Amino acid sequence: MKMNANMPGLPLCALAGALATAFGPAYAQDAEVLEQLSKPQSTIELGAGALNTNNTRFGRYSGLSEEGAYGLIGIDINRRDEASGTWVRLRGRDLGLDSRELRFEHERQGNWRYFIDFSQTPSQSPYIVNTTLSGIGGTVQREGGVAARDVRLETRRDALSLGFRKLLGGGYDTTASMRYEEKKGTRLYGQASGRFLVDPIDYKTQQVEGSVGYTSGKFQATLGYYGSTFSNSLSSVTKLNNVGAAVGTTPVGLPPDNQSHQVSFTGGYSFTPTTRAMFKLALGRITQDDNFFTTPIASVPRTDLGGQINTTLLQAGISSRPLPKLSVRADLRYEDRDDKTPVYVYTTPGATTTHNGENEPRSLKVLNGKAEASYALPMDFRLTGGVEHEQRDRNTSVVRSVSFRDTTEENSLKLDLRRSLSESMNGSVALVHSERTGSDWLFNLRVDGSNGSNLIHPLHLADRDRDKIRLVLDWTPAPPVSVNFVAEHAQDDYSGRLLGPREGRAQLYSVDGTYALSERWQVLGWVSRADTIAEQSTCLAAPASPATIGCIVAGAPNNGFWDARLRNVSEAFGLGLKGKLSGALEVGAELSHAMDRGEFLQTAVTPGIITPVIPDAKYSTTTLKLNAKYAMTKKTGVRLQYVYDRFKADDWYWTDWVYADTGVPATTVRQEPVQRVYFIGASYYFQF
Repeated sequence: MKMNANMPGLPLCALAGALATAFGPAYAQDAEVLEQLSKPQSTIELGAGALNTNNTRFGRYSGLSEEGAYGLIGIDINRRDEASGTWVRLRGRDLGLDSRELRFEHERQGNWRYFIDFSQTPSQSPYIVNTTLSGIGGTVQREGGVAARDVRLETRRDALSLGFRKLLGGGYDTTASMRYEEKKGTRLYGQASGRFLVDPIDYKTQQVEGSVGYTSGKFQATLGYYGSTFSNSLSSVTKLNNVGAAVGTTPVGLPPDNQSHQVSFTGGYSFTPTTRAMFKLALGRITQDDNFFTTPIASVPRTDLGGQINTTLLQAGISSRPLPKLSVRADLRYEDRDDKTPVYVYTTPGATTTHNGENEPRSLKVLNGKAEASYALPMDFRLTGGVEHEQRDRNTSVVRSVSFRDTTEENSLKLDLRRSLSESMNGSVALVHSERTGSDWLFNLRVDGSNGSNLIHPLHLADRDRDKIRLVLDWTPAPPVSVNFVAEHAQDDYSGRLLGPREGRAQLYSVDGTYALSERWQVLGWVSRADTIAEQSTCLAAPASPATIGCIVAGAPNNGFWDARLRNVSEAFGLGLKGKLSGALEVGAELSHAMDRGEFLQTAVTPGIITPVIPDAKYSTTTLKLNAKYAMTKKTGVRLQYVYDRFKADDWYWTDWVYADTGVPATTVRQEPVQRVYFIGASYYFQF
């Protein structure tokens, strides 16, 4: 019997029943799935949880940061009107916590859809501040205003989003969305003079996005607009000392209001079933005209920055399969960030400084082109090769702190070989080589026209050779077992000046897998290790002459070289188990451990130059999660969860960091070196 999918008057539930009746028990599960699609289940879950102690890290983004009880509330309501094909959905997550989310959707399939979404995101600083500062959260803050006490800084972001989509017919559709955010709170801040300050947060952000799209058999296009506005109700913070006098560089400016707008046109055209072209054009403008001067400056005939950046993006690409075994792709992208901000003298620098007092616009043009071809070889091999070229052009200023180049170019070659090694194993190896060079170096000058230090090449401008290799193996020896292995190695070599970046290396190894012990039980595990190191050469003092390549220490050239080496090692492993003890009881367990270590490996070429030994900074987290679900009836049940989390930090940097407050007990910042948290929760769910 041939059925017409558009046959009127045959609802999905009736079709499900017909399948079950006509074809018997073999199709009972399929019928049940069809019934769930036409009449999906809804769930309401209510419960409570308890946290054993205060913490600054475990609940940093969830709100589970203070000892006590919490509500565990979740909803997932789905309703469908079968006659009209209209859906109503209401989803709520973590409604009893500060990280709550709530979303309402209303949709008629193939016609229209709209949604309303609300979310809250807390963010608590992991550091504890002990300070005498008063006025925290306001625009006037005073040292010694109150007795020293511990302060916990935190912010919260509230966001409301609205959106809709409508199919207009004739291949046209339109979408629109709006997002409004408020972010309030406090965070760590400070003055250039080394005094402690708190950044008061009171931001409002609005985002508007809309588009009109058209789709035909071969051509698709979308005309879109995106705009955002940012406003800060606080413009500056004034810092007073313990006797009420202004100290340091004050007032301190806070992020100013700004706006951005962008219009884009994107699309694609299929010349043939195997050849397709894509394109994108986007024009934008970013402005910042918020007043920030409290006292006029004679050299600046305005009270705002007058910031304006015009952006242009052009992108085109084509992909094709000219032969059954050959596929090719090419992409070209051009981006122009034209900074039109007017230039004025804002400060009066000294004659031997490397800044002339002017604001510096940052314009950037980027041209990127890439091409790639892939060919299916005999014996199930597939070879992919590609080339990429990128050129960056920057504006420049004669008076700078280090030497500079206005153009860099990077060329890359890629080779990837893949093969099905057997019915149960697939593997691939990829090689990438890139070389970055650029225009002649521009010497740094002082305000008086003399040479400054020109011995160091900035990291993002220095000549560099980079090599990468990546190996991937997927092994599935039998349906119950699946293993994935990844190995990566990258090497950076810098050339040019004697000082500055010299070498960088990165390695990554990871293995993860699953094993089905039975139809009811499954075990999974993973382990990974990443090792990254960066090396650079420097000296205690650099000469002014560009022709000199040595160091000057106490008037003696070529003395005082030393290497600054930084290394980061991250290791992680985990093991999980989930399954059914009976038809009504499901359980799960997961144990994970992660470690991150930062190493400072300074060495001196001349003995005695580097005397202090900087200790390693270590962080580790161990987490155990247990959960169980017991179905009391077909529609009701209970869930239990238990979480143990242990965080340990051994970081000298945050061992009572002391600010330069004067006349009062200095502000210190610390973190709890060991934090152990237990959380237990129980909830009841009802499905309908």
